[in-house]
Amino acid sequence: MERVVFVIDDDVAVRETMSSLFRSVGLRVELFSSTQEFARFKIPEAASCLVLDVRLPGLSGLDFQVELAKADMRIPIIFMTGHGDIPMSVQAMKAGAVDFLTKPFRDQEMLDAVVRALERDQKRRDGDKIVAEVQARFETLTSREREMIAHVADGLLNKQIAAKLGVAEITVKVHRVNMMRKMQARSVIDLVGMADLLGLRRPKG
Repeated sequence: MERVVFVIDDDVAVRETMSSLFRSVGLRVELFSSTQEFARFKIPEAASCLVLDVRLPGLSGLDFQVELAKADMRIPIIFMTGHGDIPMSVQAMKAGAVDFLTKPFRDQEMLDAVVRALERDQKRRDGDKIVAEVQARFETLTSREREMIAHVADGLLNKQIAAKLGVAEITVKVHRVNMMRKMQARSVIDLVGMADLLGLRRPKG
């Protein structure tokens, strides 16, 4: 499975060094001299991370982190800087950065940070895929079956659901069987997990 590291640094020597390092462990590398250049690039559907210099011409690395968050671009970021200070690193980490490395750093430090970042992105992508699959199943339900999933996930019995909806208990049973089949839920616990993923359960109290 392809994994991609994006490097943004205005120093060509740093870009080339980073490229050699990441390629040596079998990673695909894309190099950029500015955040503007990266913003025009179409990110592939693969686990990826961003190695980002803090001080860049135009938009700084920290400001770019904010812009990516606003655009819901959830790519993990590893910052590198030759001018690191504590407030800067705290700001970056609070905003979700994987690591903040001060130049000169050891190759292994960078590789360890990249591995963590790629694992984080793969986990997020796997989670997003599961949610999309469950959402697609939910879209196949009738409006009555959608009501059913919320009630069943809330722990209501068939007779309680029937009373709530003003229908016969046998009708509830039929809708429930159809809903469980379409959702590919093997048990109520399975269904509850799906309802939580889709935000369908009502808050208690």
